[in-house]
Amino acid sequence: MENSTSVSTYRSSFAAYTRSLEPSLLATLRIDESIVLVTETLVSICKALTDASDSRPWQERIEDCFANLDNERLEGILTAFAEEFQGDRPKYWAEKFKNENYKTFVERLLGAAEYRLLVNAVKEDAAVVALAIRRGVRALMPFAVAWSDALGLMSKDQLKAANRTNVLAINAIQMVISLDDFLGDKLLSSLPMEVTDATHSDLAVWAPDGPDDLVTQFRTLVTEASARRVERANSPLVRKIRGARDALMHSEDGISQAANSLIELLDRIMREAFPPKDVLLWVDANLPEESGLTYINDGQRKPTKRAEALCFVYGGDPIVSREATQYDNEDGPSFLHDVVALVLVSARSKLQKLKHADNGTPEERQQLMSVLSALEGALMLGLTIGGISAEPTRELPAA
Repeated sequence: MENSTSVSTYRSSFAAYTRSLEPSLLATLRIDESIVLVTETLVSICKALTDASDSRPWQERIEDCFANLDNERLEGILTAFAEEFQGDRPKYWAEKFKNENYKTFVERLLGAAEYRLLVNAVKEDAAVVALAIRRGVRALMPFAVAWSDALGLMSKDQLKAANRTNVLAINAIQMVISLDDFLGDKLLSSLPMEVTDATHSDLAVWAPDGPDDLVTQFRTLVTEASARRVERANSPLVRKIRGARDALMHSEDGISQAANSLIELLDRIMREAFPPKDVLLWVDANLPEESGLTYINDGQRKPTKRAEALCFVYGGDPIVSREATQYDNEDGPSFLHDVVALVLVSARSKLQKLKHADNGTPEERQQLMSVLSALEGALMLGLTIGGISAEPTRELPAA
């Protein structure tokens, strides 16, 4: 086998071990260069992402993994990934490593001592990848909480109208927790995590007493993340969210004040990012056959709130043509964009009703807190997938 350099300074134990063997021996083991390259690349990226001593953004860490490779080497890596992830190849390797006959064959061929070195190398690499996956899964929790809070605002009729109840009924929070538990029970517990940068919190069970406390913690993170994204998109408007919370806590007329602040927040953040004339251009260019996106008022054609919300969550970008799925239709907005836009519109409608709440009852206050959590979740998701920042409005297609 070619004695090539590693993808980066982060080394794969499996790649280092296999490259110490004779090419003829590797051929007998049916371990070719492509599987070594794939393993080396994945482990290098996972080590870069979990390196506790590196505080740079994740994009820069990954770029460094390939910084010293020429075009020929990069093409080789891409080809290796194409070969190893096509068809049944992943299933083939998974079954082979589980096959007792193959294990016995490899041990006889290498000898007991060398076989242990190979097994240890595979486990060390698996530990690095498992840590990266666990951290990745846990990084999804704020989005799962935001998604669940956002969907909590939708009525059963709205869910049925979307005709996607089988997906919308999924408990995203429980799904993330279950996946995290599986990783801990089935993977991390059986791997040498001491060779990684795993911390005590990485290895600890996440929700031993149930998800409630965990969700409360992450709902605070969603609030903070939503405020940061609103601030990047339109810094003066972040005061509207904080003002709404302050009004609920300190003012006797807090419900009405908070509702007014949040309505103004929604209207301004969407319209200042994409004025009505730009929304109409976006609708005509992307969803000309979609109903309920425009209306006529005083002889003038105007966008509906749903149109404004869709343009907002798409960030003014064109809707890319795609194949229809069981959740999407080929010509309409995507499932994720459509639901987030629907939540934003629903939040505004509920806020309009709460704006006139004058009893100040605990029930009304709880309703507004639920709308606020849903709105923060929807804004976090919408501003993330729309990629909206404080930059000038991007150019839209001409009429």
